[in-house]
Amino acid sequence: MPQERLTPQAVPEASTSGHRDPAQLRRWLFAALVASTVLGVATLLVETLSVGGIDAVDLAMILFFTITLPWTVLGFWNAVIGLIIMRTSADPATKVCPPLADAHDQTPIHTRTALLSCIRNEDPDTVARNLDLMIDGLVGAGAGEHFEVFLLSDSDWPEVIAVEEARAGEIAARWHGRITLTYRRRADNLGFKAGNIRDFCERWGADFDFMLVLDADSLMAPATILRMVRTLQASPHLGILQTLMVGLPSASAFARPFQFGMRLGMKSCSIGSAWWQADAGPYWGHNALIRTAPFIANCELPRLRGDGPLGGWILSHDQVEAALMRRAGYEVRVMPIEAGSWEENPITLPEFVRRDLRWCQGNLQYLKLPPLPNLHPVSRAQLLLAILMFAASPAWVMLMVLGALRMAMDTGPVYAPLPGQVLFWSIMAMIFAPKLASIADALATPSGRQRYGGAPRLLLGSVADVAFSMLMAPIMAIAHSTFIGGLCFGRSVVWGAQRRVLHWVSPLTALRRFWPQTLLGMAAIAWFAGHGANGALLFSPFFVGALLAVPIAVATSLPALGLLLARIGLWRIPDEVDPHPLVQALHLPAIAQTSNTRGPMRRLIGEAAPELAD
Repeated sequence: MPQERLTPQAVPEASTSGHRDPAQLRRWLFAALVASTVLGVATLLVETLSVGGIDAVDLAMILFFTITLPWTVLGFWNAVIGLIIMRTSADPATKVCPPLADAHDQTPIHTRTALLSCIRNEDPDTVARNLDLMIDGLVGAGAGEHFEVFLLSDSDWPEVIAVEEARAGEIAARWHGRITLTYRRRADNLGFKAGNIRDFCERWGADFDFMLVLDADSLMAPATILRMVRTLQASPHLGILQTLMVGLPSASAFARPFQFGMRLGMKSCSIGSAWWQADAGPYWGHNALIRTAPFIANCELPRLRGDGPLGGWILSHDQVEAALMRRAGYEVRVMPIEAGSWEENPITLPEFVRRDLRWCQGNLQYLKLPPLPNLHPVSRAQLLLAILMFAASPAWVMLMVLGALRMAMDTGPVYAPLPGQVLFWSIMAMIFAPKLASIADALATPSGRQRYGGAPRLLLGSVADVAFSMLMAPIMAIAHSTFIGGLCFGRSVVWGAQRRVLHWVSPLTALRRFWPQTLLGMAAIAWFAGHGANGALLFSPFFVGALLAVPIAVATSLPALGLLLARIGLWRIPDEVDPHPLVQALHLPAIAQTSNTRGPMRRLIGEAAPELAD
């Protein structure tokens, strides 16, 4: 059992001095930009509320609003910096991740890497398919002797276990003599995924230089894996190299706008954040290559005090491990290249919420972390921001409720018009800045436009994505808020497998999950109807999104609707336009629907200018 107070191990020789001074200057600049923006926007709210003086309700609104700001402002400045780098640098990835420049495609590999597929009651056929494709690529590249595959199971469903064993045996037999596959199943889920990986480290970790951590839905191109291995070989001070993970093309009506929006916002934000985080970057728990020896020596997690939902084993292990790796003197970096690393997105709204609530509980566990001395300042900031990611949701809900009550009940002027309008549009610009930056970058070149199926599809998809995001935001904020409230009474997530097969969500099932959103939306509409509708337009996006939670959950789960959206090309992503051979080999329905779609889309949006039709 690890001690609750974690102290640094002996720090191996690590070369960080080459990046320290420039990175430190960038961090101070970034902190100044964020702090001044938060102060400026908060001041706008004070000016907006100053009509008639500031009372206790106004003070509460200012407090809640300020809690919601950090992630919004961070996203804005990450996107601005990322866009500048993308438009001014010939190789943005190497600019913000210098170790990539030291790796060469033809450098001989002299290290051993373990591929860890961590699973629990997942579909064994999908896991085996993805592993088989990755193994085939590594063997085909002549690098099989440098890799070994471990299928690390925590499954406890007998029917799943039987298929897992069969698929593991088939893969082991098929690649016998070229790549070794080891199947291990634990009798319990002690420590969750972090415990699964720790068990591997204790049994086999000393035999490997690196380990590539994969989830059940992970798929990585062999060329990407080999580049990562060569990068760690060339940079002995690099402890964790995290890839960007993009969603596999989906025929789910829910996943399509989500994967499109994530793909648009990911690039600029990732490059911008890597610019200032530098050697103290994040680790997202999978599709990342880790230097095994320092991980074993320095990154064992404590068991938190108490038996409640915030005690026990840590669910969100990744960012704590990144902080401990950086504390040990090793760099943690993101490789901001949106190719060669995939995952599956949740295919229905209930599945999306279930995954998010697991992250919510895991991130809030950081409140009970024992003292972690000597952490890098950026690591401490990341842990704090991970908490604020979900703590901001109840603050936002309270802000909306108080604002709506104040506007509906007061008979005189409530808000100053000019600062209020500036505040509103400033917040909207910051919220959507990551997507707007990537849209601008994509529209700047014919190849960028073509990656999304042409400018018409890109623009239409972007507008639809903004509308979808505005409806989703209150649904998720209320889900987080009610869950956080439940944590106070001992409520906890159930650690279970994600449903990845297209399925319909019935209205009754959706209502059982989203009744709080529905109830709040109905109450708000009734309130405005009875007390005047002056503020209805301003607050309607929040309350309408809440009211429509059940219809959205049901409609976006319809398989036929998802296939239709894929066929007409709405929310098309680059992996549908020009799929990687590895993705092509999956025979995904979304890719099968992309043929002969140019005509239907043009009929939907009208004839575009020829220069936009590239």
